Amino acid sequence: MKKIEAIIRTMKFEDVKHALETAGFDSMTVTEVKGRGRQKGITQQWRGAEYVVDMIPKTKIEIVAADVDAEKIIDIIATSAATGQIGDGKIFVTTIDDVIRVRTKERGDTAI
Repeated sequence: MKKIEAIIRTMKFEDVKHALETAGFDSMTVTEVKGRGRQKGITQQWRGAEYVVDMIPKTKIEIVAADVDAEKIIDIIATSAATGQIGDGKIFVTTIDDVIRVRTKERGDTAI
């Protein structure tokens, strides 16, 4: 099993969610987060004054999936979240040893 964590632009979340649901991947955890990458934020102007926003609002999507589905999910997220601009986000993939459904105590792929 794999845990896929994607940090994406908030404005692209609905596109990603729709693409995942269309492909049959409905389960996900979503969190509003703030962060920055190599660009170290953005410079904006407000009322004539320039200021730096160094922590950009993003959306984090977490999905635990069977190994056979992981690459498809990664491709869906990468394709539907992309704008081609700096700040599109990152996808992190880690291996999950086990999953336990609390209600039934099922384990492994059946608990996903």
